[in-house]
Amino acid sequence: MNAVRNEKIGWVDLLRVLACFLVVFSHSCDAFVAQFDADRASFLTGVSCGSLVRACVPLFVMMTSVLLLPVGSQYSLTGFYRKRVGRIIPPLIFWSVVLPVLMFLYFNYVNPDTRNPQLSAEAYTPLLLVQRIYTFIFNFNFDATPLWYLYMLIGLYLLMPILNCWLVQASRRELKTVLMLWGATLFLPYLKMLAPVLGYQGNFGNMELLGMCDWNIYGTFYYFSGFVGYLILAYYLKTYPPQWSWGKTLSIMVPMFIAGYAITTGGYILTQEHFPGNYAYLEIVWYFTGINVFMMTLPVFVIVQKIGLRPRRWLSRLASLTFGIYLCHFAFIFASYDLYDIPSLPYWLRILAIAVTTFAISTAITWLMSKTRLTARLVK
Repeated sequence: MNAVRNEKIGWVDLLRVLACFLVVFSHSCDAFVAQFDADRASFLTGVSCGSLVRACVPLFVMMTSVLLLPVGSQYSLTGFYRKRVGRIIPPLIFWSVVLPVLMFLYFNYVNPDTRNPQLSAEAYTPLLLVQRIYTFIFNFNFDATPLWYLYMLIGLYLLMPILNCWLVQASRRELKTVLMLWGATLFLPYLKMLAPVLGYQGNFGNMELLGMCDWNIYGTFYYFSGFVGYLILAYYLKTYPPQWSWGKTLSIMVPMFIAGYAITTGGYILTQEHFPGNYAYLEIVWYFTGINVFMMTLPVFVIVQKIGLRPRRWLSRLASLTFGIYLCHFAFIFASYDLYDIPSLPYWLRILAIAVTTFAISTAITWLMSKTRLTARLVK
């Protein structure tokens, strides 16, 4: 999201803004999905809407690849780390502190009677606030949920200069071979669900597959799986863009997206019905690195790339704010939920209103912060 070179690429700006809004929209659905059987209509609407936008994070990763790969020869390994990882650390620290404070103030003083079903029954005490502030050194907490992306992004940045050495000399065939290996890993989450049905009993209670166990988390495809595949995929598509007509592009990509969406939505609902209370299994269906989400991500990327939009000043300016919008938006999701907690409003309309309102507020705050040198580095 903050991986930006000096040149402006119109279609990438469009993709950044679209992906950012989809992230906000996704989090706007969470409270409705959390209803499960308490309000079945709310749950089904939340799942249907939330499943539609699962491509949001993979698109951000692919944009990072488009903008930063291949890594320029002007960067040494340490220089790349200093520039990229160094830009992530200050926002990570700042928002890991600010988001819990904002949540604490809202839940305790602004609207302590919120009916948002996502909230824990545990009282948000000052002690809990302090714990959530300093424990970010271990991992993100609920108040700062979107910051999981920054931890992951740092990992990608650490790998990119090393990956770059192979990418710049790899043939098209070699790139396709690695992408096919990565593609196989997109099915592994479902293999994990299927294996027990076929009689797999795990090892000493551990149900992981392909060499993974209590004393080893690195399975057969560990080094070929995850978000790194989206980096390579975007590099491939930028280097060898599909030379298809619009007719062929749409005839392939639109059905692929629809099929991916159907699997995502239907799979989530079926999983909730057959494994009630098993939230880990529910997340499998929504994995960003699952085959169904890939089937939704690729069409969006290919179609927006093919549009080939020219740079627009207003769009570039908005795209430059997406990192900050992403960082701060979660604090306003709950207030927007309470604002539109109106029984007469259809659930889908509430979700859309929450997303638009949150996006607008986050954009305004990010724009204001970008105007001063002290705060600009925390949002750009």
